[in-house]
Amino acid sequence: MKLKLKIPRLSMNMVEATITKWYVQPGQRFARGDTLYELETEKVTNEIEAEQDGTLLEILAGDGAEVEVGDPVCRVEYTP
Repeated sequence: MKLKLKIPRLSMNMVEATITKWYVQPGQRFARGDTLYELETEKVTNEIEAEQDGTLLEILAGDGAEVEVGDPVCRVEYTP
């Protein structure tokens, strides 16, 4: 199943954040619990983990990109 992953809301007041680092590159496989990317808000930096096994197909917001909650950041294909 191919999906676009979106920026999660990490706190009630969160409106935007910056992607500081991608740990997985397009074409690379990942497992549930692997860190996909790092997201920095005004107060904290969080590592965003994969919810399922899959493959990263495309990065839509690269390192340093400022994104809003709900913005798509990448396309993935999950492995059943």
